[in-house]
Amino acid sequence: MTTEQFRISVSDDVLEDLRDRLNRTLFTTASDSTFWLAGTDPGQLRELVTHWADGFDWRKAETALNTYDHRIAEVAGRPVHFVHVPGRRAEGAPAPLPLIMTHGWPSSFVEMLKAADRLADPAAYGGDPADAFDVIVPSLPGFLYSALPDGPFTRRRVAESWHELMTGTLGYERYGAFGGDIGGGVTQWIGALYPEHVAGIHLTSAMVGADFEKRPATPEEQAYIDHLKAYDVGDQGYSEIMCTRPDTIAAALADSPAGLLAWIIDKYRDWSDCDGDLESRWDKDTLLTVATLYWVTGSIGTSFRQYYDYPLNKPVPTINVPAAVTLSNELAFKGLPRSLTERLCTDLRHWSTPERGGHFMSHEEPEQVADELRAFFRPLRSAS
Repeated sequence: MTTEQFRISVSDDVLEDLRDRLNRTLFTTASDSTFWLAGTDPGQLRELVTHWADGFDWRKAETALNTYDHRIAEVAGRPVHFVHVPGRRAEGAPAPLPLIMTHGWPSSFVEMLKAADRLADPAAYGGDPADAFDVIVPSLPGFLYSALPDGPFTRRRVAESWHELMTGTLGYERYGAFGGDIGGGVTQWIGALYPEHVAGIHLTSAMVGADFEKRPATPEEQAYIDHLKAYDVGDQGYSEIMCTRPDTIAAALADSPAGLLAWIIDKYRDWSDCDGDLESRWDKDTLLTVATLYWVTGSIGTSFRQYYDYPLNKPVPTINVPAAVTLSNELAFKGLPRSLTERLCTDLRHWSTPERGGHFMSHEEPEQVADELRAFFRPLRSAS
């Protein structure tokens, strides 16, 4: 199979329409005097919308994104967008290890780029050139430039597509896989389904999918499960509507760029390791680059499909390939015991809780992610 080169190119008409909509935004008032307590703060949203309309330079962002090698491949009959960051091979060293990095929601390929640069050319960042990776960063189905699958969106279906992309389209015989959130679920399925091809898997969000009927939860495990349930009570409002009425909220967000931005930055603030200060982690232009990509592709609604189809996901089978976890420093994973992951991963070789970097760890802490991936995969590079 072949791939086609792709460039991000947004027409002037689309940008003019976006600017016009932004300038006509109607803002709400805060429902609570406590900053952000009731959701995205209207004042901070107004600042971002104003900058989006009058200060943000999309063409500069577009040019920077197009310095990467973007490709479109047909996988399982559907177009898949991915970025290829080729590994820089050191003289006399083995070929870089292929690595597929999968983002989550409400994220994009942009999350992985800084870490991918460091992984592809470690020597440029003071590392060992022998640790180079050949990095593939796909856009999840329904996100940005990748089409929805022909059928339900499940983690297993995406894992099957990613394996076809890596082996059938790109010709890699052996590769590693990395991801968090949705990408973590996909990465788990890759490890479970293709042990003969997968050198190892690395996760930033260790999902709980254990069968407690055969072996009851320990007190420590039960305490974490109870914590997660309590956390979900206050956090799951966004997912409840996307799981049950995605088209209702999508209609609003597809028509209002300010509404789209509010929906996205609510999670960037809540799930990142920013201590409530959104712009301590994300400068305005970074947030607006992500929001603009969602807007110009009209893909916020299709990004909800994995929520609507979530009940169709089956439990992940036992994973026997080498596994690693660098645990996200977000409230949902506070206190998650290693033993829960060991119920699923029989060969858990690396467990790290750096307490830096949240839901978007590769974007928040790219050097940390690169270091962790290098350390985990270093002894796994050879198939022997």
